[in-house]
Amino acid sequence: MTLMPTALPHFVEALGAGVYAIDTGFQRARFDAAYLMVHRGRAAFIDTGPAPAVPRLLAALNALGLARDAVDFVIPTHVHLDHAGGAGLLMRELPAATMVVHPRGARHMIDPSALYQGALAVYGAAEMARSYGSLVAVEAARVRASHDAMNLVLGGDRVLHLIDTPGHARHHHCIWDVASRGWFTGDTFGSSYREFDTAHGAWAFPNTVPVQLDPPALRASVARLMSFDPACVYATHYSRLTDVPRLAMRVLALLDDMVALAEQHAGTLDRHAALVRALTVLYTRSLVEHGVPGVPEKLPLLTMDIDLNAQGLDTWLGRPPGSGVQTPP
Repeated sequence: MTLMPTALPHFVEALGAGVYAIDTGFQRARFDAAYLMVHRGRAAFIDTGPAPAVPRLLAALNALGLARDAVDFVIPTHVHLDHAGGAGLLMRELPAATMVVHPRGARHMIDPSALYQGALAVYGAAEMARSYGSLVAVEAARVRASHDAMNLVLGGDRVLHLIDTPGHARHHHCIWDVASRGWFTGDTFGSSYREFDTAHGAWAFPNTVPVQLDPPALRASVARLMSFDPACVYATHYSRLTDVPRLAMRVLALLDDMVALAEQHAGTLDRHAALVRALTVLYTRSLVEHGVPGVPEKLPLLTMDIDLNAQGLDTWLGRPPGSGVQTPP
C-alpha cells in the first residue's frame, strides 16, 4: 500500500540523504529526536523517544506517503526511556519491522518491567507518569540482538554498520550510515542544544547519567566514532551536527573536567548537591567562553541535564573499582 505524501508536520525536519529528524516533544521542543531513514521505499526508525511520541512517528510516515509495513527496522541506540520508551508501542503498529537492539538491552525490550523499575528509581512516579507513560513489551521473535561490526541493509543497498559503544551505558550501540557518512550516536557523543549555537558553531557536552557511566570506555567510544572520519553525527539531543572534530574535542575536554570535579568531591557529605553546583559553574564558564549571550537566562535549559549528570557521576564514584555495573540499565 502506498500513501500520498503530504506536507511535513512542524515537528519533522528533512536533513537530506533520506534522513528525517522527528521532534518527539519530550520535555520541550528540540530536545529529543527520533530519526526516520527512508531509502527506495523502505524505512527504519533509529530511536523512538518515549511512548507519548509514537503518534508523531506514525504521522511522519503518513506525511512521507509510507505505509506502516514499509518499515523494516526499529533500532534503539540504547534502552534508556527517552530513546526506547516508545519502541514497544511503535512495534505494535509496524507489522514488518524487526527491532535491532544491543544484546544487553534486548531482554528489557522483551520484558520491560525491570527497565521501568530502574527508571522509576531515578525519575520518580510523577515524572514517569508525566513524561514516559506505559512500557509495552516486544515479542521475542521480533527482537534481534546486534553485535559489534554488524551490518544491516535497508532498501536493498543502503548499509547501516553497528558498533558497540559502551561508556554512557553498556547497552549502547551506534549506527554508521555509509550513505551520509554520519553516526547515529544516541548519547555517546553527548548533547547539543540549538539554543546554545553561536557564530563559533554548536556547543556540546557529555551525558554522564546513571547508572552505568564508565568515563574511560566513553572516551574510547568517541575515539572509535571519530576514526570513521564522519561528516556529521545525528545526536538524539539534538539533531544533525557537523564540525564533528571540534565538537568531539569539546565533549572529551568537558568529560575530563567533569571527572576531575567528581573526584574532588568524592569525600563531600552531600556529594550530589556539591556536584550540581560544580557542574553549573563548569557549564556556565564553558558557555560564556563559547560566546553564548544571556547565559544566566538560558541556563535553566540545562537543569535536568545537570541533575542527571551529577547523579551519574555520584553513582560512578560510589562503585568499587572493578565491580562492573549495576543492572537493570
